[in-house]
Amino acid sequence: MDLQDASHNDPFTAVVVLSGGLDSTTLLAHYSALRFKLVAVTVDYGQRHSKEIDSARTVARHYGTEHHVLEVAGFGTLLSGVALTDAEVTVPDGHFAEKAMRATVVPNRNAVLANLATSVAVSRRADLVALGMHAGDHFVYPDCRPVFLDALRQLVAVANEGFTTPRIEAPFMTWSKADIARHGVGLGAPLELSWSCYKGGSIHCGTCGTCYERREAFREADLLDPTEYVDSVTRFTAP
Repeated sequence: MDLQDASHNDPFTAVVVLSGGLDSTTLLAHYSALRFKLVAVTVDYGQRHSKEIDSARTVARHYGTEHHVLEVAGFGTLLSGVALTDAEVTVPDGHFAEKAMRATVVPNRNAVLANLATSVAVSRRADLVALGMHAGDHFVYPDCRPVFLDALRQLVAVANEGFTTPRIEAPFMTWSKADIARHGVGLGAPLELSWSCYKGGSIHCGTCGTCYERREAFREADLLDPTEYVDSVTRFTAP
């Protein structure tokens, strides 16, 4: 299907940024439950944990939704010093709020992903672009804050003036990770198919920041965690 066909009109379509993680899997389930037609967009930006792309494909197939993987892998090769794209940098273990987790910040990532999805949505004349970010990540990720979302909405309006402009929604912005896990389970989302680990092994390591956050989310929500971890025992104290 030609994404550049501006005559195509999908007013009740949600273009969902689907990384393949817990948050975006719940996001896809959220808009599926709202009866939107779904277009899932996954971005290959050269991330070392590319297994999340495979998870995104599997989750999209689960919902029978249209799915596109956008290849911009060269972007990641330029980001030296970033643990998620630079093989020379070790992915840190520990609590997500620790300063060491700054090594996992991909500069401007959410802006890049959101703007790619927005281009698809404008071309489709889709109703909205859905993002799975939440403010619980604000300790290390500046593009997971409400102020970023406000600025993004203004940018989209200005950059696409004169065209049908999609709403930019991030329904989990003020939620905790436990809230998202609880919502996903309530919606019957296939969270067991999602992938969080930044180390990209065959199973979740359980100790990198995002694995530990995932473990804590299920524990705090008092839910059975369907995830297999190398280490599901080690506990980290919040700084």
